[in-house]
Amino acid sequence: MISAATQAVKLEVHSVQQLSARVRGLSPSRTIAMNQRARRLREAGIDVIDLTVGEPDFPTPEPVREAAKRAIDEGNNFYTPVAGYADLREAVSRKLARENGLDYPASRVMVSNGAKHCIANALLALVDPGDEVVVPAPHWVSYSELVKLAGGIPVSVPTLASEGYKLKAEALEAATGPRTKALILCSPSNPTGAVYSRRDLEALASVLERRPRAWVVSDEVYEHINYVGAHASIASIPALADRTVLVNGVSKAYAMTGWRIGYLAGPEALVAACIDLQGQMTTNASSIAQRAAFAALESGTSLIGGMLDAFRRRRSLVVAGASALPGLALEEPEGAFYIFPDVSAHFGARAGGRTIDSSDDFSDFLLDEAEVAVVPGSAFGDDRCVRISFACADERLAAALERMDSALRSLGRGSSGK
Repeated sequence: MISAATQAVKLEVHSVQQLSARVRGLSPSRTIAMNQRARRLREAGIDVIDLTVGEPDFPTPEPVREAAKRAIDEGNNFYTPVAGYADLREAVSRKLARENGLDYPASRVMVSNGAKHCIANALLALVDPGDEVVVPAPHWVSYSELVKLAGGIPVSVPTLASEGYKLKAEALEAATGPRTKALILCSPSNPTGAVYSRRDLEALASVLERRPRAWVVSDEVYEHINYVGAHASIASIPALADRTVLVNGVSKAYAMTGWRIGYLAGPEALVAACIDLQGQMTTNASSIAQRAAFAALESGTSLIGGMLDAFRRRRSLVVAGASALPGLALEEPEGAFYIFPDVSAHFGARAGGRTIDSSDDFSDFLLDEAEVAVVPGSAFGDDRCVRISFACADERLAAALERMDSALRSLGRGSSGK
């Protein structure tokens, strides 16, 4: 007789087998997984310092909050156009002209449920089964998974810390071919903080000019968190203007992650295809959040300065503190709010009954022994590193560094740490 436990296992296996291959091949976000594990520990009363999530710890600016309250009071509770309110699309158009020197009329702009949704829409509109999409590594956790969901094949191209984690023209040339449909570019970069200059982008554009089938999906959501100079967009390079999908949003610059408003701009036919896709999946983004985003974009950069000053200060604190930790090597990030240190000097070290052999092991060790949550670099395509967010209060960052220092100095021999 089959036991109840055995029957339950068989039913679970059967249920999984009924799922689509698309879903069965999908990897969960390890950023979210580590964040949820840290949250469970906090709920159990453990004082975990969570450095996993890419989320500014500031309140959404008051003028933006007030705009949302007015929208509620004024009855903005109905469906909006699929592509977003007309005045919000116009505001995006003005922002791109004012801050980036780009000419995108509102008809070539679309508003979605966050920048991630914009990227998903663009890839679904562009990629056919078997198409290849070049993804420089280290890269944000969702890029490869979104390519796979669209039926494409992600082609990961490693970059070097010694070269600022920037994709070089030679590497792009080697990675592209007749099946290449797109390059996903992120500047400033999550997780490395790399910022591509105009010259860097022109070198990549010279390669893509010889690949007339290849598009660029340019993720610029960290645009304003830049410590090294003016932001450069690959959409501004004339040869690629008609093959670039620019993606941005209000989440990082205006501390609006939960409001879920992103936007894309591109050639009219591509934007129209994305609108059709969105119309069948989610219809419009939140009407109230759109009104808030309008206020944010119309403010220009006037609401951003204080946050950027805080991030600059925190970057200095974390880079100095992490550089002094045993066995860590890192490059100073040029943008975003992460460091991405190489921790492989600790591979082979023992901690209690465990051996650290990977970035996952190292992250688990820090969570268990230091009560500090970070994201393993394996999630970003580089198992030697971990991602540490400095988007939290200075005193928590200082405490996290102290805890990490104590934990790392307790590691047993086998590490080549300094």
